[in-house]
Amino acid sequence: MHRTVLAVGGHIGDMDLTAGPALAKLIDDGDRAILLACTYGERGHPHLSPSEYRIQKIREGEQFAADIGAEFRVLDYSDGFLPDNDEAANQIADIIRAEKPDTVITHWRKSIHRDHERAAILVERARFLASLPVDSPLGRHGVKQILHADNWEDAEGFSPDLYIPIPAAAFQRWRAAIEKQAFARGETYGFRYLDYYTAMMTAKGCLASTDRACGFAVAGSRSSELAGP
Repeated sequence: MHRTVLAVGGHIGDMDLTAGPALAKLIDDGDRAILLACTYGERGHPHLSPSEYRIQKIREGEQFAADIGAEFRVLDYSDGFLPDNDEAANQIADIIRAEKPDTVITHWRKSIHRDHERAAILVERARFLASLPVDSPLGRHGVKQILHADNWEDAEGFSPDLYIPIPAAAFQRWRAAIEKQAFARGETYGFRYLDYYTAMMTAKGCLASTDRACGFAVAGSRSSELAGP
């Protein structure tokens, strides 16, 4: 039975980087993946204006999703200004009602980025709202599981309890896709994202007795249906 996975990030590129390898693997397994960014992430370039970088970020998000076989969505919020309210949560809840994901992946609850923290809060609220019997043509849907992705910017208190093995084909497809994003190449603030996340997958692979793996914290549970065979 094929599953639908919704990955919700604070900015375009967040889930591409952290959950992207696992999404590529799941897509290879026949599952469906949707990347949803809560903001454009347009204020993160030292040389481009926010309006210029916004256009580039949308293009990069769309291209990444296409390259790994996922779908792409972005909410109309500006980088650094993601609200923590029911209006934003209901927008995510409507996507949950419409697309009926089995699993939602998002940020850890603690982060150096407020948009990351608020994305995690909004996902929890959206999960609850989507499960309610409300007057909506989309009906209601209960998300079985929420996973928190491993992100160096969300490290406080994060401890993975689920490891998803990343086969070579999925890794290579992710790597080729993420290299097309400026921030991942280190063109914004110089952090070596590609080296860091590649090394982290190798380290997690050692813990999972495989070549590479992505680590996730399972919300409210110590087991997962995503791990698979």
